[in-house]
Amino acid sequence: MTIRHPLAVWAPKPERVRVRVLGADHDLVRGDDGWWAPAEGGLADVAPDAEYGYLLGDDDRVLPDPRSRRQPRGVHESSQRFDPAEHRWQDDAWTGRPLAGGVIYELHIGTFTPEGTLDSAIERLDHLVALGVDFVEVLPVNAFNGTHNWGYDGVLWYAVQETYGGPAAYQRFVDACHQRGLAVIQDVVYNHLGASGNYLPEYGPYLAEAGGNTWGASVNLDGPDSDEVRAYIIENALMWLRDYHVDGLRLDAVHALVDHRAKHVLEQMAEEVAVLSAHLRRPLTLIAESDMNDARLITSREAHGYGLDAQWSDDFHHALHVALTGETTGYYGDFAGLGVLQRVLTHGFFHDGTFSSFRERHHGRPIDRLTLPAHRLVTFAQDHDQIGNRATGDRLSETLSPARLAIGAVLNLTTPFTPMLFMGEEWGASTPWQFFTSHPEPELGKATAEGRIAEFAKMGWDPAIVPDPQDPETFTRSKLDWTEPEGGAHAALLDLHRRLIDLRHRLPELTDPRFPTITAVANDAAGTLVLRRGGVSVAVNLGEAEARVEAAGSLVLTTAQGVALDSGTLVLPAESAAITVAA
Repeated sequence: MTIRHPLAVWAPKPERVRVRVLGADHDLVRGDDGWWAPAEGGLADVAPDAEYGYLLGDDDRVLPDPRSRRQPRGVHESSQRFDPAEHRWQDDAWTGRPLAGGVIYELHIGTFTPEGTLDSAIERLDHLVALGVDFVEVLPVNAFNGTHNWGYDGVLWYAVQETYGGPAAYQRFVDACHQRGLAVIQDVVYNHLGASGNYLPEYGPYLAEAGGNTWGASVNLDGPDSDEVRAYIIENALMWLRDYHVDGLRLDAVHALVDHRAKHVLEQMAEEVAVLSAHLRRPLTLIAESDMNDARLITSREAHGYGLDAQWSDDFHHALHVALTGETTGYYGDFAGLGVLQRVLTHGFFHDGTFSSFRERHHGRPIDRLTLPAHRLVTFAQDHDQIGNRATGDRLSETLSPARLAIGAVLNLTTPFTPMLFMGEEWGASTPWQFFTSHPEPELGKATAEGRIAEFAKMGWDPAIVPDPQDPETFTRSKLDWTEPEGGAHAALLDLHRRLIDLRHRLPELTDPRFPTITAVANDAAGTLVLRRGGVSVAVNLGEAEARVEAAGSLVLTTAQGVALDSGTLVLPAESAAITVAA
């Protein structure tokens, strides 16, 4: 790894670069590789917390450092140096946690607590410990413009958002998680940059000259000077894992990474992370969000895959959502019937070369079920996208009965995959989770709101019900209400989640990742589905009448009164679920 001056910057585009430190401007010297740095011996005594910024060409604007660790006054202002080695870590005994057998909990710092900070999130970690989850997955915390945002409008990937508490608070959060036995997965975005505060193109060719994706210009991964752009991404990934002791990364929308080089940037990242993991002597996990249904992402590099550890499975979510709600609009149209959920449970993907009516083409490829472990698929009943990208940000708890919410919990937490919960799901939170922004630029805020309305109008939603993302109330109403889990139906659902996660940890059949050990039988007419994993059977009745299915052993969990097991027959009242274990 090349050791550079702490104020060095890669800027092949401008002909002149100056750095402003403590009110004084200093010319930097350009190297052959496009990096600018102080002259030999210059700026050797810059304070470790000094503020600084760059002036490009003859422009007198002070721009933030593309690799800034801290932005105390926002993404348009000067950067501030931050030394991650100053934190006195208390996690020396932490040896990491493998993904296999784990349960993930996804949360957004700004809405997880009323205060919306990393320090206030620490105060709620004991709730997660009591719940029994293994991983805390944090939505993006990199610096964005404004005070609140989902995090996917980040423009300074190396800095921690100041309204969350900045980088020091982030270290305290990770340290506190590890001291409680919780691993941390950080959500990162490498496929696009936000619309406000992105000065990278003024420094160099960070963005591709042609093409783009849903969110704007693509990142330059395979064009001229892309070596440095890729290094910018890879070093950022390593920063979270090394300097902040993070245990894994969730890579946002990797299908939007346009890379035609022989070694894809994801394969390069997996290789570098494996090197760091060996050095740190703890497991480091890379999880991709991908809609390609291509298991090559999670196939080992030895088997000529990319070598990532896991990927999200939207197919499971869609199949479960339709089974619970009956909703079949849009992309849910292909997922009607419990037979679809049966196939996802036994094959991983539903679209594995089949025709996708939403895409109007065939989609996906089959998983090699003899060699690929099932835990490499991360599955969920709800997540930030599937809630927040609905017109009103409504959760399943908005429309489902407590009985059907319980069935959803059972199916989500007994899959052969790696289950994930979205914050508040464990108690059936009544608060929505809506799309919110805080763009200071009026024109950008207006365009965002109008675009949101137009998007849902195309899908037949009434524009009047779509919340204004720029309205502060849209953000405020999305915060969890921590009084809810204390009683009533909320407390009962929370208790069910705790018992299910405890069963998952106690019964080896529920963490067995071998596809060939999984069988499932669906009966659409009766509304039943039975998932068998070794000697453990998970049976659900989504129908309106009592149903009977074959089962053996003893009951270890039920979601309703009236469930009975007698002489190999399991009696399931309407809208109920049960788990049995063979003797």
